[in-house]
Amino acid sequence: MAAMIELVKGGSVTSAKGYLAGGTHAGIKIGGDESLDLAILLSESTATVAGTFSTNRVVSPSVTVSKRRVARGEVRAVVVNSGCANCCVGEQGLRDAEEMALLAGRHVGVGEEEVLVCSTGLIGVEIPMALVRQNIGNIQLSDEGGPQLARAIMTTDSRPKEMAVSLDLSGRRVTLGAAAKGVGMIHPNMATMLCFIATDAAVEREFLRRSLMRAVDASFNMIDVDSDQSTNDTVLVFANGASGGEEIQEGSPSAEGFQEALTFICTSLAKELARDGEGAQRLIEVVVDGARTLADARTAAREIASSLLVKAMVHGRDPNWGRVMMALGKSGIGFEESSVDLYINDIHIVHGGVAHSYHKDAVISAMSVPEVRFRVNVNAGDASATAWGCDLTEEYVTLNSAYST
Repeated sequence: MAAMIELVKGGSVTSAKGYLAGGTHAGIKIGGDESLDLAILLSESTATVAGTFSTNRVVSPSVTVSKRRVARGEVRAVVVNSGCANCCVGEQGLRDAEEMALLAGRHVGVGEEEVLVCSTGLIGVEIPMALVRQNIGNIQLSDEGGPQLARAIMTTDSRPKEMAVSLDLSGRRVTLGAAAKGVGMIHPNMATMLCFIATDAAVEREFLRRSLMRAVDASFNMIDVDSDQSTNDTVLVFANGASGGEEIQEGSPSAEGFQEALTFICTSLAKELARDGEGAQRLIEVVVDGARTLADARTAAREIASSLLVKAMVHGRDPNWGRVMMALGKSGIGFEESSVDLYINDIHIVHGGVAHSYHKDAVISAMSVPEVRFRVNVNAGDASATAWGCDLTEEYVTLNSAYST
């Protein structure tokens, strides 16, 4: 039975019990005197932690430090900066990441090894540690500080992305709050994106790890903005048990409900990242039905959502469905061309692999809305998957042609 998941009005990463956050302007990010660029999220008690990270061969030392500490299974905090990726800067990057964690730990009164560190921004530039040392003490933590963290982690995002949900699990009210960023260098397999999730549920470490992997596979690994994969991608989930109750484990009565809530919050934020893609005007949703396996369905959906030609087609409101067929065929999954049905915003335009009778102007009108949905049925099995992307606009090229200048 599906869990009764409720949105928390004005929810943030500190909506769950026992979490504090805050942010400050340290001058790391160029963007104005009031631009927040340094933040801390703290659990008031030790939290079980799980994480997924970029699979890029080039990674930030901030990722290296966090991966090592996540492997210990328990932490208290994460410190994060925007404006500088702390990547491709040699051994100094590792020293700076460790010092940031040390400074944050001293500020909030926890051990250095209990602090994770994340960075996002320009690659190839060292973190201005003098600014971090000077300003980290200005971060004032509170249970209302979630929105500050959500703003502090933004780079080219046009708006902060945060939310919280609550549900009853075995007689206890449990809350999950989250913040995310990333609207460029976004491509499936942990695409620069960051996401921090905090829950007051008590969750067994191994189940938390598996639950996060399942949620990420269905959400953040199914989005695309520009077919580029970042060096700093990180998703972290903290579980401090502040809501009480028995520890949730694989197979326990609360496990399914917790998984649904975690997947829901990850999927909702993943869609918001794609919707706010750099220069984007439209969200693209691609549903692939009738695939032989879930892996096939996900592969095909991602291939279509990440196709530059499909993205350009959506931007131009051009019902050039051959581009969708091209991307589907390029995916390499098993299907027969003569069995494919294709819909654009519920208008049936391809049947049996060939054009179905439709009115071109009606399709153009249907593609003029903020969300364009492709549904492709390959009629080869029972598996289904959904991916999300955004259109490719002139603004994306303009923004990224002068990102560092």
